Amino acid sequence: MSGHFRAFSFVDRITSLRDGSRVEGCYVIPAGLSAFPPCLAAEAVGQIAAWAAMKDAGFLRRPVAGLAGRVDLLGEALPGRVLELVADIESLDEEAISYRGTATMGGAPIIRLQDCVGPMIPVVDLDDPDALRNRFALLSAMGVPAGGFPGLPPLPFHRIGGEPAVSVRAAFAVPASAPFFPDHFPRRPVFPGSLLMQACLELAAALVAEVPPPARGEWRLQSVLNMKLREFIPPGKELLLEANLKQCTANSLTLALDARSGDEVVGGARLLAGSGETQ
Repeated sequence: MSGHFRAFSFVDRITSLRDGSRVEGCYVIPAGLSAFPPCLAAEAVGQIAAWAAMKDAGFLRRPVAGLAGRVDLLGEALPGRVLELVADIESLDEEAISYRGTATMGGAPIIRLQDCVGPMIPVVDLDDPDALRNRFALLSAMGVPAGGFPGLPPLPFHRIGGEPAVSVRAAFAVPASAPFFPDHFPRRPVFPGSLLMQACLELAAALVAEVPPPARGEWRLQSVLNMKLREFIPPGKELLLEANLKQCTANSLTLALDARSGDEVVGGARLLAGSGETQ
């Protein structure tokens, strides 16, 4: 079975589209998954914003990931539960979309995106416009059956250097093939920016775990700031990931995250961690 609209699609239904300014919908996280990483909740918000943008553009242009000014990590998305998705479109033209959005679960916030900007490119470069138009019609009617997402394959990084509690460097190999590529995208497979964000978060978590804990509780990843994706990352790309501790106070940490291909920076962000009570 084709992975298109299954292997990396996180909107099951669009329940409201208001004059191109707000779109609402939902996604049922498959119950059989062991986990649903925060990057995929962020991806779901970005996808529902993209559906609104494509509809407005007559399915001739679509947004791709570019800049997220702030992504707040607020809760855990649980398999078997429903993600409620909302995106507010702040501006949209032929060049770019600007939006903010949230994913909640039972009314509890899971993730919040602010100051997001995605460049608009021709749909035909990535996908079949008619297939997207037909999919939008299904999503906007009764929705589509849940459970298509099979989960992510292992995407490990390998630590190759750094200084404990100060920095960490790791090699990361984008897979040459993976189930999500037929869905992202059929005509030009691209490694999802949200998965690059997840790899960077996992690397940052490894570094944060080496920093002496705060006086109460433990360090918790809280927000990703100024996340920039500078280019499409093709299958099979070799990347160097790096996390560096920039500031440490009694109750907060600030880290710089970078992803490079050779000498070229392909993505980067800052990360905030704060003290949290031990469960």
